[in-house]
Amino acid sequence: MATMLEYIKTILQKVSFDKKLFEKELKKAIGLLIPEEVKQLKSWCYEKFSNLYLSILNRCFYRRKLA
Repeated sequence: MATMLEYIKTILQKVSFDKKLFEKELKKAIGLLIPEEVKQLKSWCYEKFSNLYLSILNRCFYRRKLA
């Protein structure tokens, strides 16, 4: 059975062609996951998408720290 984290990774890969959709889904995912899963998602996202969406990743994951 797939975890929520695995499901979110699948969604992010499927929407990664669209910058706005990617950011929307990433923000939603960060709100759904527990802190430990957010750490895992962060590592995975930077590994997979930093070449495309570094500014979005920085913005979304930085915002999480301030909350």
